[in-house]
Amino acid sequence: MKARSVQPLPRYTRRKWLKGSKTWGYFFEVPTWARTPPADDTRGPCPVTSEELGTDYAAAVGRVESVLLPQFDSWRTQGLSDLTPAIATPGTLDWLFATYKDTDEFKTLDRKTRNLHEDGFSLVCDYVLKDGRRLGTVQISSIDTSVVDPLYEKLIKVPIKGETTKFRERRTTVNHAMKSCRRAWNVAYRRHPKTVPAANPFSRMGLKGSKRLTPTATYDELIAAVSKADELGLSSLGTAMMLTWEWLQREEHIFTSFDAGHYRPKDRPREAKIVHPKNDEEVWVPLFDAGGRRLFPELMDRLDAIRQERIGGLMFVRDWGDRGPWPSKSGDLTLMRHKAKEILLAAGIRSDISFTSFRHGGLTELGDADLTDAQIRALSRQKSTVLPRYVKRTERQIIRGTKKRRTQRKPA
Repeated sequence: MKARSVQPLPRYTRRKWLKGSKTWGYFFEVPTWARTPPADDTRGPCPVTSEELGTDYAAAVGRVESVLLPQFDSWRTQGLSDLTPAIATPGTLDWLFATYKDTDEFKTLDRKTRNLHEDGFSLVCDYVLKDGRRLGTVQISSIDTSVVDPLYEKLIKVPIKGETTKFRERRTTVNHAMKSCRRAWNVAYRRHPKTVPAANPFSRMGLKGSKRLTPTATYDELIAAVSKADELGLSSLGTAMMLTWEWLQREEHIFTSFDAGHYRPKDRPREAKIVHPKNDEEVWVPLFDAGGRRLFPELMDRLDAIRQERIGGLMFVRDWGDRGPWPSKSGDLTLMRHKAKEILLAAGIRSDISFTSFRHGGLTELGDADLTDAQIRALSRQKSTVLPRYVKRTERQIIRGTKKRRTQRKPA
């Protein structure tokens, strides 16, 4: 049996079982968006290339962390990461975040949360002050609400590419960054109460959520996107778009957790298991009604075709090369989102539509079909204190709800 490696890997690094040598090989893979940046990207082509790292774990990780990632980050940040000291000066904001990252409170977090925190720390520390200093090099004794509040407002708005006077908001991203900083400050204070001020400038900021609503796709746009995905040789993304519409799954579950074995397994060939990661609810979705008629014929045709090629592993993998998983080892789905956007633009679909828009379209379809609250809850697994707690999610409700929503669609 293949030896199983559980050792952590740096960003953009993956392991692959080498059948001939019966051991793990390590590879550094520059993400697609960096290999082919847009023509208007001022950074130019990424100078770092993908490479084989051999079979020695320590040597592979050492090269990635000491050579390849620093070079990649230098290109990505246009040199700002080069200004980060290798060892943070005690008492600075860089030092505070490094202190937090060295604690069990940080190390025991899941990889996705750690990456979210680190992105927030970089966003704040790499902010360049008027005198040319990075904020990360400033002593924390000099950082109070008079520094943090204006910083928050400046970070929220970023210029739109190709525009000099137009800006877009990234409120959700900056809100996450402020919360990460608040957490790091609190933990560091308990470790070093004589160095870290008790007054946390990232606390009680009155953060306001983004008012931007995710644009909702239409069923016609779904069909157009799926057709274009097939035409471009990206049928896995077309099927995933159809699945998020029909089963209301979020992208992180579709691409990181939905196993081929979850669809029509031998012991339950008339069902598929799905999990809603936001509330950890698991449900077996019926695929046929009592008369044996398929409830999701278009989607099932596509999933049946995938199952003919694969009996296990992730249901959705890339459509080229060694058919690797869509997310990176850290769970990042940037590549998938870029490819999905390529499909949507090629199909002539509205520019504000994204992969997530199809799930919202499916939810909207539930309401447009005048489904009962019980049917909506059965299909979407949404929790709501407005709905009576005694309403149960039954297979009968799912079947009736599915048939009802399909009657709202225009014939092809």
